[in-house]
Parts: sequence; structure tokens; C-alpha cells
Amino acid sequence: MTFFKNCIKGMAIGAGAILPGISSGVLCVILGIYENLLDSILNFFKDIKKNFKFLFPIFIGVGLGVLLFSNILKELFDFFPIQTKGIFVGFMLGSIPALVKEANQKDEFRWNYLIFTLIAFFIGIFSVILEKYMVITVNDQLSFIYLMMTGFMMSIGVVVPGVSSTIILMLFGVYGIYLSSISNLYFPVLIPMGLGLIIGGVFFMKVTKFLFQNFYSKTFYTIIGFTLGSMLVLVPDIGIDLNGSIYLLSIILGITIISLLKNIAK
Repeated sequence: MTFFKNCIKGMAIGAGAILPGISSGVLCVILGIYENLLDSILNFFKDIKKNFKFLFPIFIGVGLGVLLFSNILKELFDFFPIQTKGIFVGFMLGSIPALVKEANQKDEFRWNYLIFTLIAFFIGIFSVILEKYMVITVNDQLSFIYLMMTGFMMSIGVVVPGVSSTIILMLFGVYGIYLSSISNLYFPVLIPMGLGLIIGGVFFMKVTKFLFQNFYSKTFYTIIGFTLGSMLVLVPDIGIDLNGSIYLLSIILGITIISLLKNIAK
């Protein structure tokens, strides 16, 4: 049963990795596996059997999530944008109480922690606005080193909750070819990006682990700010009408689903 639960969580994380504006790190936090994931990867060789048992179903789920949901999610956003965006906003809003509880677990709440939330919130909003005005380009003449460097930088969006990998790929001008390579399993692009992603992932995991060990509450309140700020990408241009009502109901549905997922995660 645990294997199945972790596989489902991995599929959600994989799906989040290909969605514009959505952070895989935030989904890991929402599903309650972020810190365990960091520990298992960084300390893999200290207890190979235990860590492999935890990581294997998650990585299977991530792979399935990317392959299976890439087209499904695209169709949902194309044909049911209001409902789909509303459900994802509900996911994020529904995770906030758990994040706040987790942030105060090792330290008493201090009002100055909200400064970190506000700073991260505005950075998240700025990233979303920047992403909307960026042009997606495709460049077929990319070197192995360049793609590897892009994968390294992309790992920031995978590891750090609230930071979107999409905007990083757009900045490097490889978002289009990245999506195309996943759909067609084009390994000349996927291999160097994958290598960079692994190297960068380990590096930024170590940085994040250091922050958790030394600035636990501040780090969590920063994550909350990034989560709230990144929600802007999922707010459609609608008014107080039928579409607005549908959007609100979808948010409520998303909050309900995430509450059920939390119960499953226990």
C-alpha cells in the first residue's frame, strides 16, 4: 500500500514538472515528502535498502507522471482552463495550513518571519509576470555543454519549492525543444539536460538541507511566500459571472482533494 501511495505522489510531482508556473518542490511539500526526499537522496548510501525502498516508487511515479500526463494536462488546460486552474489553486491554498504548522514545529512563531514570506511572495509574482511576457523559442543548434548547464539551472526549479523550472528554461531558450524532446524521447537533448539536472539537483539539495538545518522556520515561511506568489499563474481573466462561480467551485474541489491526499499521506 505504501508503494502505491508513493507512486501516486511521484506521478503528481512528475505532472507538476511539466506544468508552466508549477513547482515540483511545492508539490513535494504539499504531499509531505519534501524533507524525507532530501534526506533519502543525500544520504542514499548510508542506508541503501531503506532509501531505495522509499525512492523507487516515487521515481517510477515521476517518470509515469511526465510521460502519461504531459498530453492529458495540456488537453485539460486547453479545453477546461478555468476548472483546471481552480483545482490547482485549491491544491496550493489547501496546503498552506499544513505548511504553517510545519514551519512552527521546531520554533515559536515570530512576526519577523513574515518578512521572508512577503519577499518570497513578491519574487514569485515577479517570476510569473516575467514568464508571461517571455517568448518561447526553439533552437536546434544547442551544444552538449549548454544543454547540460541548462539542466543544472533547471534543477533550481525542481528542488526549490515555489521556483518554476519553466521560466528558467525560457530564459535559456530551450523550453520548446525540451517539451518536444520529452514527447519524442529525443535523447541527444534529454541526456545532457538530465546529467545537468542530476548534478544541480544534488548541489541545490545540499544547499536546501543546510537552510533547513540552520534556518528551519525562516526557510518554511519563505516556501509559503513562493507558493502563494506562484498561484498568480493560475488566476484566469474572469469576472463575477458563471465562469467566476465555476472557478470558485473548482478551488473548493481542489482544497477538498488535497485534504483527502493529506489523510492518505498519514
